[in-house]
Amino acid sequence: MSIQVLPEHVVAQIAAGEVVERPASVVKELIENALDAGARTIHVEVSGGGRRRIRISDDGVGIPPDEILLAFQRHATSKLRTTADLEHIATLGFRGEALASIASVSQLTMTSRHSDYQAGTLLHLNGGTLERQQAVGAPVGTVTTVENLFFNTPARLKFLKKENTEKRQISLIITRYAMAYPQVRFVLEQDDREVFRSNGSGQLADVIVHSLGIESFRNMVEVESDETDRAPWTYIHGYTSVPSLHRADRHQITLFVNGRWIQDTRLSYAVTQAYHTFLMNGRYPVAVLMLRLPPQDVDVNVHPTKAEVRFRDTDSIFGAIQRGVRRAVVDLASTPSMRGARFGQILPYPLHSYETRNTQMDMGLPLETPGQYRRQSLYDQNASTNDPTEIPAGPDAPARPRTLPILRAVGQVGAMYVVAEGPSGLYLIDQHAAHERVLFEQFMANFARQEPIKQYTLTAQSIHLPPTEARLLDEYAESLARLGFEIEPFGPNTYVIRSVPAVLGDASPGDVIADILADLSAERQPGQAAIEHKIITRVCKGAAIKAGQILSLNEMQDLIRQLERCESPHTCPHGRPTMLHLTNEQLAKEFGRLGA
Repeated sequence: MSIQVLPEHVVAQIAAGEVVERPASVVKELIENALDAGARTIHVEVSGGGRRRIRISDDGVGIPPDEILLAFQRHATSKLRTTADLEHIATLGFRGEALASIASVSQLTMTSRHSDYQAGTLLHLNGGTLERQQAVGAPVGTVTTVENLFFNTPARLKFLKKENTEKRQISLIITRYAMAYPQVRFVLEQDDREVFRSNGSGQLADVIVHSLGIESFRNMVEVESDETDRAPWTYIHGYTSVPSLHRADRHQITLFVNGRWIQDTRLSYAVTQAYHTFLMNGRYPVAVLMLRLPPQDVDVNVHPTKAEVRFRDTDSIFGAIQRGVRRAVVDLASTPSMRGARFGQILPYPLHSYETRNTQMDMGLPLETPGQYRRQSLYDQNASTNDPTEIPAGPDAPARPRTLPILRAVGQVGAMYVVAEGPSGLYLIDQHAAHERVLFEQFMANFARQEPIKQYTLTAQSIHLPPTEARLLDEYAESLARLGFEIEPFGPNTYVIRSVPAVLGDASPGDVIADILADLSAERQPGQAAIEHKIITRVCKGAAIKAGQILSLNEMQDLIRQLERCESPHTCPHGRPTMLHLTNEQLAKEFGRLGA
C-alpha cells in the first residue's frame, strides 16, 4: 500500500480520539472553555447519557462574530501565542483542539454573543462541516449543543459504557469543577431531572456538602498551609477526613493544581502517608485539596486530556501536602470531642471497653436456615431428627454434608474468638469471619434458586446521596433488586428504601446502602456476576457478628454448627481465615509430653 496524506476530516477524527473519549470528555472541555471565559453560572443538560444530547450554557464573555467560526479550526486558540507562553499557562484550555475535535464527531450548534456586541451568532456544524451561520438575538454568553455524539464513528460509539455509567462520569466531572471553582454556580440536569446544584458562594465547604454529602463533610477537617512551611510558594487548602471515614481505594482523594483536577499517584500517596498509624492497611482517606503555585513551576502540557502534570520540585510539594494533612489529623486527635461521637478515638476501628464486656449480649443467631431467622436458636428440640449432628439446610432441604469434624464450644477470647475442642485438637474461630461465611453461603444458595428473602421496613426510610453515588445507585438498581433491595427514587438524589435482604433486619438500611456504594465505586472487575458477588459479600459483612460482641455458650455452639456444614468453612468470603487449628500433637509438643 502506497503512502498517502490523509484527508482532513480523517485527521480530525483521529485527533478527536485523543481529546473526546466519551460524553464526559465533551462536558469537561466545554466547561473549561466557559470557565476561561469568566462564566459565573454554568448550566449543563444531558440526555441519553450524553450520547443523544449535551447542552452547556454559560454567562461568560462570549465569542465575537468574526471569530466564532475560527474557533472551530484546529489549533486555533486565544490562550497563547508563542512557545514561551507554555511556561506560564494560567488557563484551563490552551491547545485549541477541543472544539474542532468535538465538532468532527457530532452535530454541533453554538449560539454566542460577545459582551461588546448587540447581537449573537448561531453556527451549526455536521461532522465538522459548516451548514449554517446567522446572526441571532441572544444574551451575553455561549450556549453549545452537541447532539448524536460519535454518529460518524460507530467503532467509538460501540465501546461506550452503559448509559448510567456515562451519567455517573458526567456527574463526577461537574462536582470536581464545582469544588475547584466554588465561586461559580453549577447546575446539572440529566434527562430533565436536576441532580446537582452549587450555590456559587465561594466557600469550598458548601460545595463539598453538595458533592460528597453532609455526613461525609461532618467527618472532615480543614487543611491549610502553615506559614512556616518549607515550601512557602506552595499554598494548600482543602479538607480531609477524620480516621473514622475511609474508603477501599484512593479514588476519593481529589487533587487540584491551579484550578485543574489532576491524577498524580505520588501526591495521592503523600495524603495516604499522612495517615500512617491512623488507618488500617488497605484503607484510604477522603480528601479534597487545592494546590496553588506559580504557573512556571508546573507543566500542564504533558497529557492529551491535561489530567497529568509535571512539577519542577515534586519532592517539596509531596512534603508540603504530607505535612499539611498530617498536621490537621494530629491536631484533631488531641481534641476528639470536636468531631462528635462518630470520630470517637483515633484507633482504626472501635473497640468495646472492658466495662461493656461484663454483660452478655443476646445475639440470637439464625437457626433453620443460617442467616434467615435471626431470633431463633440453631438446634430445634422439636426437629424430626434426634441426631444433633444432622443439621437441616432449610425447611424442605436435605441435611448438608459435614465439612468439619464435630466441634464443642469451650469459651470466648477477647470477645472476638471462639475456642472450640475437636477430635484432633484445639480450634480458635474468628466469630466475625465465620459468621460471614455462614451468611454468604446461605445467601448464595437463595440467590441461585432466585429466592431472595426480603424484609420490608416498618416505615419507609429515605436516603439522600451525593450526585455521583446517586448515579451509581441508578446504575446497579437491577442488581440490588435481584438481591432483595427495593429502592425507589424520591426527588433529586433522594431514594426511599422499601425492603432489604432479611439478614440485614437489624441493620440501618441507609448505612448498608452507603457501604455497598463505597464498595461498588472501588469495583474494577467487569461483569454482572462479579458486581452481584461484591454486593452479597458486603451484605454478609454488614450482617455478621462483630468483633467485641460477647456470645453465650449456646450462641457459640450454634455458630460452630452452622460453620461445620459450610462448603468452604476455612475462609470468609474475602479470603481471610475463619479458624486456626492447634493439633493434639502440637499441644503435646508445647507441653513437653511427646514420648512421655
